[in-house]
Amino acid sequence: MRQHAQGSTGTGTPQIRTAAAAPRVPQQPVAADVDRERGVAADGTRGEHTHSEQPIPRPRLVQRASVRGQILDALRTALVTGELTPGEVYSAPALGERFGVSATPVREAMQQLALEGAVEVVPNRGFRVVERGTRELAELAEIRSLIEVPVMLRLARTVPAERWAELRPLAEAAARAAALGCRATYAESDRAFHRAVLSLCGNEQLVQIADDLHRRAQWPLVGGRAPAGNADLIADAADHTVLLDALIARDVDVVRGLVGRHSAGLV
Repeated sequence: MRQHAQGSTGTGTPQIRTAAAAPRVPQQPVAADVDRERGVAADGTRGEHTHSEQPIPRPRLVQRASVRGQILDALRTALVTGELTPGEVYSAPALGERFGVSATPVREAMQQLALEGAVEVVPNRGFRVVERGTRELAELAEIRSLIEVPVMLRLARTVPAERWAELRPLAEAAARAAALGCRATYAESDRAFHRAVLSLCGNEQLVQIADDLHRRAQWPLVGGRAPAGNADLIADAADHTVLLDALIARDVDVVRGLVGRHSAGLV
């Protein structure tokens, strides 16, 4: 689908640069609290638990994972909207301040984004948002076409109509997100629809690779084109319904044209 550069933050998108707008995430326990629960003395030695001591409660570990996940989601949203600027370096402590959490979950989330290719580590400074140009976008589009077009054509010939009909709620969710004009929400809805379609091939590895390529295609370009407006998003979302209709009718020519165009498109 048609790729555009960074858009407005949209409704619900966390603000990276202003503390007032940053979402509040549960505060992490300080090291001293954790040490006391683990039985670690002030000098760093580890003592045995007494009968009155309790092991580290499992909910605290779950909370930390939850905070890290929230930060990762917020940073991914900021990447899609362009709030994290390509070429800029961001430190984990500074971002942690804005999110109201310690630097640790931010650093862990940034390390995940580094594995995904969205940022790169800058020693002693933080993480730089990767700068992408039109050539990289074209390469991503080519790879997506090579993967998705033959899979979609095979599915068009083999999957029964009722299975495609089950995916209409996902197409409708994308249409609602487009109508709201929230680029980040639409990007998630769009990928959810494509994952569901491709998952019918039964190859989980292929679905994961295609989703990763799709996510990368959503990141803004350096000096890119104007952000997608509501009309662009609405038109893009409408293609999901057209694609489902073509798959139900087993019209492989329409399927081939839509999938090929969308691979080089918006999000």
